[in-house]
Amino acid sequence: MTTVFIPREPSGEQRVAATPETVRHYVKNGLDVLVESGAGAAAHFSDAEYEAAGATLAAASALSTADVVLKVGPPTPAEAATMKERALLISFLAPQRNLDLVRALLERHITALAMELIPRTTKAQAMDALSSQASIAGYKAVLLAATRLGKYFPLLMTAAGTIKPARVVIMGAGVAGLQAVATAKRLGAVVEVSDIRAAVKEQIESLGGRFIELPMEESGEGAGGYAREMGEDFLRRQREIVSRHLEHADVVITTAQIPGKRAPVLLTREMVEQMTPGSIVVDLAVESGGNCELSQPDQEVLHHGVLIIGHSHLPSDTPHDASTLYSRNVQHLLLYLWKDGSVRLDFEDEITAGSALTHGGAVRHAPTAALIQGGSSWVRS
Repeated sequence: MTTVFIPREPSGEQRVAATPETVRHYVKNGLDVLVESGAGAAAHFSDAEYEAAGATLAAASALSTADVVLKVGPPTPAEAATMKERALLISFLAPQRNLDLVRALLERHITALAMELIPRTTKAQAMDALSSQASIAGYKAVLLAATRLGKYFPLLMTAAGTIKPARVVIMGAGVAGLQAVATAKRLGAVVEVSDIRAAVKEQIESLGGRFIELPMEESGEGAGGYAREMGEDFLRRQREIVSRHLEHADVVITTAQIPGKRAPVLLTREMVEQMTPGSIVVDLAVESGGNCELSQPDQEVLHHGVLIIGHSHLPSDTPHDASTLYSRNVQHLLLYLWKDGSVRLDFEDEITAGSALTHGGAVRHAPTAALIQGGSSWVRS
């Protein structure tokens, strides 16, 4: 029988890769599920719930015997080196920052499917973990800013006078950005949005936001609806236009990311220095280099009176719902591969081919293969 193992995530990561709900689906389909004791505790799923769903509690050592390993964050190179040879790993893997991990996966001939490489297609929509987690990040970013800002978000009319609503600028109108627009509007803020894709204007306005018009000589639409990498000249002009809106902003939330590449710098030191003291920047792209020049991963930076928050794991702060959505994404992927009582890998299939990082001792993801061959990795400068 094929054994699936769900380990505890390291300290700081509160999500879990399977919930009792998804465990039931795995057991129903003939998989033997092992869950490390305490794996779901931070997300408020008890060991008893996993056992009731049909899982068996196990120690961390089960990593070395499992046929399939489901995780949220990437394993360490040492953990990968102890995995069963030719096992299947499904997880976020951030390969451009974890080349030592990739090498360990190659040594063990592990088939690694990276959740961030799932193609953005209708067929793969239920597996799109980037979108499910980005939506939570956008929501939490607004709440985080609201709790740290020394002002009300909504218009407030009192006998002592009127308090104007907060002004929020959101940079990037992908899944996270649009959720941030909706959340900020619900809290009563005036919201303006910058994005290099003219096609998102209608979505922004439908949520009550105001679209900041940018020069659009070329389309910023990339594959699968993601933004594509733009030239420095375009980014410079974008900064010039957005700067005029930042001078009056109380909150700036940056969300722009390019899959597999460093995040573009949208907010420079000079732009931050133009902002009003007491304002807040929340950089959701900090883990992939940051949209703000001054942001630091998992740190708060105070510059010229502006607080810059670089929280790299915001979905982890809503662990129950984030785990519920992520585990369903993983479930849809694993059961998509599960045919006639075994995992079947068809590399002619767009989902399998698109998400595969390593298989059979080879790197199947071209950008990662180039980094491995070049002997270097992406690092934040």
